[in-house]
Amino acid sequence: MSDQQFISRRDFLRVGAGITVFFWFDPAQPQGQRGSSQYPSDFNAYLRINPNGRVTCFVGKIEMGQGAIVALAQLAAEELDVPFDSVDMVMGDTDVCPWDAGTWGSQSIRIFSPYLRAAAAEARGVLIQLAAEQLGAPVEEMEVLNGTIRRTGRPSSSISYAKLAEGKRIERHLEVKPNVKAPSAMKVAGKSPKRPDARDQVTGKVKYAGDIRVPGMLYARILRPTAHGAVLKAVDTTSAGKAAGVRVVREGELVAVLHENIEEAGRALRLIKAEWEIPPPAVDDGSIFDHLLKAAPAGQVVNQTGNLAEGEKLASIVVDQSYLNSYVAHAQMETHTALAEVKEGKFTVWASTQSPFGIKNQIASALGVQPEAVRVITPHVGGGFGGKSAGRQAVEAALLCKATGKPVQVCWTREEAFFYDTFRPAAVVKIRSGADASGKIVMWDFEVYCAGDREAKQFYDVPHQRTVSHGGWGGGQGVHPFATGPWRAPAVNTNTFARESHIDAMAAKLGIDPFEFRMKNLSEPRIKRVLKAVADRFGWTPSTPPSGRGYGLACALYLGTFIAMAAEVGVHRGTGRVQVKRVVCAQDMGLIVNPEGARLQIEGSITMGLGYALTEEVHFKGGRVIDNNFDTYEIPRFSWVPKIEAVLVEAPEEPAQGGGEPPIVCVGAVIANAIYDAVGVRLYHLPMTPERIKAALSGPARTNTD
Repeated sequence: MSDQQFISRRDFLRVGAGITVFFWFDPAQPQGQRGSSQYPSDFNAYLRINPNGRVTCFVGKIEMGQGAIVALAQLAAEELDVPFDSVDMVMGDTDVCPWDAGTWGSQSIRIFSPYLRAAAAEARGVLIQLAAEQLGAPVEEMEVLNGTIRRTGRPSSSISYAKLAEGKRIERHLEVKPNVKAPSAMKVAGKSPKRPDARDQVTGKVKYAGDIRVPGMLYARILRPTAHGAVLKAVDTTSAGKAAGVRVVREGELVAVLHENIEEAGRALRLIKAEWEIPPPAVDDGSIFDHLLKAAPAGQVVNQTGNLAEGEKLASIVVDQSYLNSYVAHAQMETHTALAEVKEGKFTVWASTQSPFGIKNQIASALGVQPEAVRVITPHVGGGFGGKSAGRQAVEAALLCKATGKPVQVCWTREEAFFYDTFRPAAVVKIRSGADASGKIVMWDFEVYCAGDREAKQFYDVPHQRTVSHGGWGGGQGVHPFATGPWRAPAVNTNTFARESHIDAMAAKLGIDPFEFRMKNLSEPRIKRVLKAVADRFGWTPSTPPSGRGYGLACALYLGTFIAMAAEVGVHRGTGRVQVKRVVCAQDMGLIVNPEGARLQIEGSITMGLGYALTEEVHFKGGRVIDNNFDTYEIPRFSWVPKIEAVLVEAPEEPAQGGGEPPIVCVGAVIANAIYDAVGVRLYHLPMTPERIKAALSGPARTNTD
């Protein structure tokens, strides 16, 4: 983390040394802003050209392992014509970075990078104008090489960005905005440079929110309810307050003990006597699906073509099935953490968050101050997956800081993280479909409850179809017994599991190979291309499932990225355990900024996906969350990881799309389809636990081989 990260916006604009290049672009229709009125219709984002020639790039996005710190720097270096290793990234600091809605939805490249590229291209144009004026030559004769501008054909007539920056502060706009580079002209993008933070990551030098220390700080432990919906009826903090060095704070419902030693704070917390009124449980993890069907809001038609009744008349086979998803936790390696400090009325909060600007406003509201009195700095984040979009721990730290006048760190325990996590919602998908004797899908009726409609719309060719969504992943009053929210690729995991499982079931009923059935019913060329690419790499040969091989296929479209996946599994009949042996994933994400980064994201997504597919499930009774640590909530282990092969399908002329979330959406379906091919039973409920597999195997006899 460089010292430049800790200058304020006001001081930044006062800096005399270096060129501050202001650039303009108009995101008149900003995507992914989640309705925030504070996202401006136009704004300046800035690059700082330093006197030593280094470039500081300020972005509101944050780094949580996805590699934005590399890919965004590559794009800035590309458009500026400077070496990649001369770019320093400052990310997620609300006092010096341009406003950003948050880091989610694989938007860092897909949504933000066009703005960054436009900014860097204009900065380069401004510098060329300045150089032309100093060199006394036409702009048309200028060329740039590694941050040095020279007159074409006259290498001695040149000036560096660093020289232009000496002792000057220049503000200039270009009347005619330059184009960004064509893919064929790129020299930095499309390569895989080393991460600038790689050594610090592996040696433990990288700072996360829990690693930040300031003089005089206190550690807080907070009284928590035993169930969601519980009401605090009485509390006695007398014994805790008598403990040496302990401070007790009560701010409304917030009851906390603070100490300069976190273990002492924990001991004091155990001395508090609290009485809670807990509402009787109305639902649990067994009855939740019936509850959702009753409590979900009225359906909204997402897409409709043709006539379902007419389509069913054309069908020679009809498949009618429901698919279930249990609640899933984010289970990030780093729990939610924040440190708050106040100096001269200005609150600075170092927070583990995906949304620094969002929690800045939350903190200001909670403290009763103007947003300008709050600064949020986001160090590296140890995993988010949508679960660090909110900032409860940051608000708690800020409130306790205000109450004590001392810096306060709130670091949730694993139990607190599970309790307050916004789970991926439990959901139900109902599909009724039909196909004719030739293997063409003629009817498709898809209803999703409580997951959301993202990518629910059918991309297979179906003349008579309807897609209906009953509520989003955020749920609503009376739907869920606790908070739900986005979980890596929200809604798309649920919708893809249901759709691709159902497509396979149709193929099996028709006696058609799953690859051939998909290709017969697809016309979109890019998704057909990834499907063929994955089949070729996997070595897919046609068969009628269940073949006993344990092979599965799935494909998906996720916000502009096309994915196909093939897997091989083994199923142990005695234990119900599944071993995923091999996964091949082909992905078309348009222009690939960092190939190695894309492969790593594919591998990480698939590994994480094994959890929601096979074991991850939140058990609960009413508002009481039963799973609160990894002794009962089982995430993927190193021994589970199969051989993973990533196939990057080149499409350089297409806009760059996201790569962090798309691969995970196919994992549930591809494993379900492979299980069916292996042992002839289809699983309709995620996760596909050993118990559920054994129960399915104990059903009617199958004609498959083991």
